[in-house]
Amino acid sequence: MPKIQDVLLSNQQAVPAIGQGTWFMGENPNIRQQEIAALRHGIELGLTLIDTATMYGDGLAEQLVGEAITPVRDDVFLVDKVLPYEASYAGVISSCEGSLERLGTDYIDLLLLHWPGSHPVEETVRGFENLKDRGLIGDWGVSNFDSDELHALPASPLVNQVLYNPSRRGVEFDLLPLHSAAAPQITTMAYSPIEQGRLLADPTLRAVAEDLGASIAQLLIAWAIRDGSTIAIPKSSRVEHTAENAASAQLRLTDQHIEAINNAFPAPLYPTPLEML
Repeated sequence: MPKIQDVLLSNQQAVPAIGQGTWFMGENPNIRQQEIAALRHGIELGLTLIDTATMYGDGLAEQLVGEAITPVRDDVFLVDKVLPYEASYAGVISSCEGSLERLGTDYIDLLLLHWPGSHPVEETVRGFENLKDRGLIGDWGVSNFDSDELHALPASPLVNQVLYNPSRRGVEFDLLPLHSAAAPQITTMAYSPIEQGRLLADPTLRAVAEDLGASIAQLLIAWAIRDGSTIAIPKSSRVEHTAENAASAQLRLTDQHIEAINNAFPAPLYPTPLEML
């Protein structure tokens, strides 16, 4: 299979445009080995960015990811998250140390604040910078931050992970342009690119996917990364679905495909509140 195209982060690190999400993974012991096999197959196919969080299964997803990546840790770009209530200066450090223990690794490539909370962001960023100085994380970013919340940060995050798919396009009006205009630029990471399966029966998407000879899930992943600078993190618990996700990188949407999707799912004409799942 051809190499997955890269996205260049503002710290000059290249990561694949398609990664692997882990929400709800690690919670069913009956399919643990199946999930580990899916993650490892994804790494073999070039989906080397793996996204997890302390919130996912209260650490169970982190434990699963840790087991899956142990043989190939240095080949993986590992993304984890701190919960808002843990985002004080000391809390960020403690949370990261707990994540490292569950993951069985000595560093996290990118640590995000999962969503805005009540702790001053200056404290949170100071905690991130402490971890970065100690080599426990490579860099830091945020998740579920809208424009005003980004402006309140004392420094520019490497990434903002947001809900983004054709049915959730509000971020296109002002948030994504802000990401592009920021100095340094903020990379967009799109979670739930297939809307947790809720878009898989849409007739317009089905017609476009059939024209491409692809599945609707593959179409949605290709749509999310169409600008060449966005990262999508679909989740897969099965080897065959992981292979399908990786193949999405080879799809090329024409202007006609984009127009059909735009007609069915219009781009926003005015600011809308940031959506979250």
